[in-house]
Amino acid sequence: MNKRIIIYILGWVLIVEGAAMQVCTVTSMIYHEHEGIYFFLTGLGAAIAGVLAVKVKKQPNMVLYQKAGFAATALSWILMSLVAALPFFLSGEIPNYLDAFFESVSGFTTTGATILTDVEHLSHGMLLWRSVMIWLGGMGVIVFLLALIPKLGGQQSIFLMKAESPGPIIGKAVPKMRNYAALLYGIYMGLTTMEIILLLCGGMSFFDAVNVSFSNAGTGGFGIHNDNMAAYHSHYLQTVIAVFMMLFGINFSFYILLIWRKFRQAFRMEELWFYLGFIVVATLTIGINILPLYHHDFGESLHQSFFYVSSIITTTGFGIGDVNHWPQLSKAVILVITFIGAMAGSTGGGFKVSRLIILAKEVKKEVSLLIHPRNIKTIKMDGKSVDHNVTRNTSVFMVVYLAVFIGSFLVISFEGRDMVTSITAVAATLNNTGPGLNDVGPVGNYAAFTPLSKAVLIFDMLAGRLELFPIILLLSPAAWRKNG
Repeated sequence: MNKRIIIYILGWVLIVEGAAMQVCTVTSMIYHEHEGIYFFLTGLGAAIAGVLAVKVKKQPNMVLYQKAGFAATALSWILMSLVAALPFFLSGEIPNYLDAFFESVSGFTTTGATILTDVEHLSHGMLLWRSVMIWLGGMGVIVFLLALIPKLGGQQSIFLMKAESPGPIIGKAVPKMRNYAALLYGIYMGLTTMEIILLLCGGMSFFDAVNVSFSNAGTGGFGIHNDNMAAYHSHYLQTVIAVFMMLFGINFSFYILLIWRKFRQAFRMEELWFYLGFIVVATLTIGINILPLYHHDFGESLHQSFFYVSSIITTTGFGIGDVNHWPQLSKAVILVITFIGAMAGSTGGGFKVSRLIILAKEVKKEVSLLIHPRNIKTIKMDGKSVDHNVTRNTSVFMVVYLAVFIGSFLVISFEGRDMVTSITAVAATLNNTGPGLNDVGPVGNYAAFTPLSKAVLIFDMLAGRLELFPIILLLSPAAWRKNG
């Protein structure tokens, strides 16, 4: 494994993170808060360490293969989470470092699970840092580096993109990965800015609008108020937030095709229609089911339903109330769409709609072969044959996904919590959703879990965001052998 290039990439990650922290330093200065010194010193230390790593381990051979690409990505996310936890810990706003690490991992992986019982107690700089982490994690720090650093823009940088981009299919239409990464971030920034403007038009303060939009863009769900999005009573604001949650859950290749004016190709994406179909069906089902709770006001029940469906299927995790009092059918639908997740190539988490489509077509193919053994069947998506490696990887992913889920659930169960809390805690972290049900519902948190359970949930958040294999690779001794 090319360890020198891994150190080179980690150095750039620290430089970017150190620079991002200075935004929070300035914010703390504006609000006359002393916590800014912790961002300044941590960011400065990270930047210096990053420069040393880049210069001392300067790599003339920038060849990057899949193993090193996956390892570099996984190590980058762990390292920047460890560093990001320092301002929380050093300032005393989160006095336990494991809790601070949990919060930073939750931010960068865009999970939105929190150990905080009183979010409003945090300083403005700390609140913004939580949102900045989610915004950076949403599109990916490595993707940002691909757009920024010419040396990482080669053809083999596809291995970095594969390790960090959610979903089984990576767009291959763009020959230059650097241009592709820059285009992705351009769209990402554009949508974020658009949401900020629309929220400001609805009367939201600038600080709140930036935090909500950053958290929404990364589909992370960190709020800056204890009652989350319920703090904004305006239906206009809640609707804007819900619509943008849905938009950020769409494959960004769709937006690229629109920019290139390839409208027919864009709207032929099967995954898009399944994704929107899941949202419509889930919204109507829950909306009708909870109708009595909202005095048979169909408009209000649909508003509540659409917000939560958009929040959960995109794994954002924003809430406008407590869904624990909803009927069992509604909670069952929420649990199902938690696993479904958003589209591949979006900022959302979960199993991904595209994987479900591929698995469903694989099952249909096998049934067809039982009836007509001599027929030659191929799986197609968007009118194109799906490569066998994609179907194989999807099947393997499902097996590993289930293994991690079951193993995590068994460990969490040692705490003796009710089954719904344990199951949804694992589901919410592995799928990067954030809130689950019962004790970890929208009005709950993860503060009461034991250190062991928190460590397991931290692993689940990282594994879920990085699509399992980069994290598992780090745990394989064979990957680190010279001839491995």
